[in-house]
Amino acid sequence: MERLGVMTPIEKYADLIGQAALDRIFAKARPIFGMRVVHINSTYNGGGVAEMLDPLSILMNQVGIETEWHLLQGELDFFSVTKKMHNALQGAEIHQTQRKMQIYEEVLRKNAARMHLNRFDRVVVHDPQPLFLINHYTKNCPWIWRCHIDLSRPNPTLMNYLMPVMDKYDAVVVSAEQYKQRLQVPQRIFMPAINPFSIKNKELTEDEVDERLWHYGIPTDLPLVVQVSRFDIWKDPQGVIDAFKIARRQVNATLVLLGNVATDDPEGPAIYKSLLDQQEDRIILISKDDTCLVNALQRKAAVVLQKSLREGFGLTVTEAMWKGTPVIGGNVGGIPLQIEDGVNGFLVSDVEEAADRIVRLLKDRRLRERMGRHARQTVIEKFLLTRLLEQYIDLFRAFETRFFLKDQGPGDRA
Repeated sequence: MERLGVMTPIEKYADLIGQAALDRIFAKARPIFGMRVVHINSTYNGGGVAEMLDPLSILMNQVGIETEWHLLQGELDFFSVTKKMHNALQGAEIHQTQRKMQIYEEVLRKNAARMHLNRFDRVVVHDPQPLFLINHYTKNCPWIWRCHIDLSRPNPTLMNYLMPVMDKYDAVVVSAEQYKQRLQVPQRIFMPAINPFSIKNKELTEDEVDERLWHYGIPTDLPLVVQVSRFDIWKDPQGVIDAFKIARRQVNATLVLLGNVATDDPEGPAIYKSLLDQQEDRIILISKDDTCLVNALQRKAAVVLQKSLREGFGLTVTEAMWKGTPVIGGNVGGIPLQIEDGVNGFLVSDVEEAADRIVRLLKDRRLRERMGRHARQTVIEKFLLTRLLEQYIDLFRAFETRFFLKDQGPGDRA
């Protein structure tokens, strides 16, 4: 994320999207100049939500929307409960006791007492952790719930508990059509996006890449196979290791698994430790929050994997594609929205398929280069942050004109 140095001015995007597109965004924002917006989520570090909110909130301010970013405060018990809720929304079982729900609701009650959200003109709540905040306010403006999770097969017990609260919002935003739920509230699809100028995504010289890898003792004498993800069961780090072990029967390479641990994910350290006994000279595990290392690895890699079992979207796919690196992704969630199988990457459904695609890419440099070019162009056309900014502006304005209800068909209340 962009933490240091001068903030990126929105005008720099003109070189990527064209001046006409940038002028259109400013024109759309002009009628809501001075609107007060707040985004609320559960962590400042780790995961794609925080990485989007950091630059997105800045861009909103740069077009005249007075935007703040607030975080939930909670103890370990709270985040343990919400992690189980997160997993259940992606299809896992959950032991939903009254005590756990009391912990969840009490923490949100305390946060609501501190946040004073009625001073804003739009409130955007991200993911299940802060969902119940809405219960503690008499709304004086539209509230939007933005869910970044794969909701294609949610646990029905948990959904029965959450859906009445979801319906209190004025709009629900999800990342893909298959994530829509049977809600009364209008639902919209916003695919995530990246900041191409962040430390994680900016251009690096070859010397800068090599220096960062050398600092961590990562060898570059063989092709690099890389997965960058939180250490999370849904990211299937064990499956990546298994696929690599099969692939290296035919090709020599080095595997690097790089992950960080989000502050709202208490399960991450245990998953990381469970993998350490498989580490060796050519299988390297790193738990570190170093965005420059992510950038360097994704640029140096011959192949990047995102072998997820569930995935709301998977911004690490977009990040690698931006760098012109072919990605092998799990055929789940939002990954197929980014990867066109065989064109700008590969989609796989199991360990054996992943191993086969690793071998194919490592053996065929021209295939890697061709897919890499298509991958970068896909990001320019679909997944830059200015597109997401424009969608939010359209939604914020829609509550003034109510035009967003006019095209409401049965599919929008799925």
